[in-house]
Amino acid sequence: MIRRHPHVFGGEAIETADAQTLAWEDQKAQEREARAAADGRRPSVLDDVAIGLPALTRALKLQKRAARVGFDWADAELVIDKLREEILELEDELKVNSKPVNQDRVRDEVGDLLFTCVNIARQLGIDPEGALKDGNAKFERRFRQLEDDISAAGSSPEALTLDQLEEAWQTAKRQTG
Repeated sequence: MIRRHPHVFGGEAIETADAQTLAWEDQKAQEREARAAADGRRPSVLDDVAIGLPALTRALKLQKRAARVGFDWADAELVIDKLREEILELEDELKVNSKPVNQDRVRDEVGDLLFTCVNIARQLGIDPEGALKDGNAKFERRFRQLEDDISAAGSSPEALTLDQLEEAWQTAKRQTG
């Protein structure tokens, strides 16, 4: 605690929050290097990104760490291009292995897709966890509206075709925003 906060516990003066963040990151890098040396391995900028973090949070932290050493896209549009590439890879995997699908390979491609989505959020300055929470809430609000509308019409979702459900979904979207 004392070593990581010399501006609080020592004689160092750190003027800005950005400078404090840089000093903090430098100190953590030195600690990672010392641990790696003690373990007889090469240090990595990715060392100490906790495995137990929620996947979206860990993806974001991994990407931020890699970006610190220049491994980053110049802007969100380039990441969107990468997203399109990842979608094509998933589609190819589904075509190549049409039936039965190789779940391990499909899972791998879906993971790449999600990782890329986190990168888009990061590039745009959006917290991916918060964005997904908001997306979940929006979906739930719309789906509950869909259920209410279908029930008011004397039916149930199970009784409708997919086309009818899509029409009800579009109506619910208009009603809930």
